[in-house]
Amino acid sequence: MTLPVSVDSQTYQQWIAENLDKDHIREKLHSLGLDAESIALHLKEFTKLKNARRQFKGFICLGLGAFLGFLSCVLTLVNPVPELYNWILFGLTSVAISIIMLGLYLLFE
Repeated sequence: MTLPVSVDSQTYQQWIAENLDKDHIREKLHSLGLDAESIALHLKEFTKLKNARRQFKGFICLGLGAFLGFLSCVLTLVNPVPELYNWILFGLTSVAISIIMLGLYLLFE
C-alpha cells in the first residue's frame, strides 16, 4: 500500500518556473510512488495553473489594446495636432489591433 503524497502549490510554482514538460513531471510523480489516477490529477492542476498565468497576460494585453484603440479613436475625432492625424489614425490603431490580437492568442491558445 502506498502512502498518499500531496504536492503543494510551491512545488507547482517551481515546476512552472523550471518550465518542465508533462512527461518529466509524470516521471517525478511516478518516482514518488503515486498511482496513475493521482498523477493525472496533479498534471491537471499543473496545467490549470500554467494556463491561468497565460490567461492573465492575455487579459492584460486585451485591456491595453482596447485602451489604445479607444485613445486612437478619440484623438482621431478630436484631431488636436493635424500633422499627426495619419500617424494616429493608422499607426496607433494598428498597434492597438496588434496588441489585441496578441492578447487573444494568449487567451485562446
